[in-house]
Amino acid sequence: MPDRQRAADGGSGVRVAVRATGDWEADVDEDEGILVDWFAREGRSVEAGDTLCEIQVEKVSVDVQAPAAGTLDEIVVGEDDAFAIGETLGWIQSE
Repeated sequence: MPDRQRAADGGSGVRVAVRATGDWEADVDEDEGILVDWFAREGRSVEAGDTLCEIQVEKVSVDVQAPAAGTLDEIVVGEDDAFAIGETLGWIQSE
């Protein structure tokens, strides 16, 4: 189930974040990454499972998927910016 928290404007939103889970976890020993590219844009509709962005952790590239359907309401971490694993990358306003 996606993390539901309060967005910056006080509304309810679904947090887009990366957790150290999955196949790539065993290949890396880092707790931060770089956001390479956003494929979705703020204000655009997304479906659960859509690829939102690409991140790089060490030498592993990972696609981050939408945890829920809705509108990509806010991008928090910009392209080429570093982020901590678990940090909020963006917010989806669920429909």
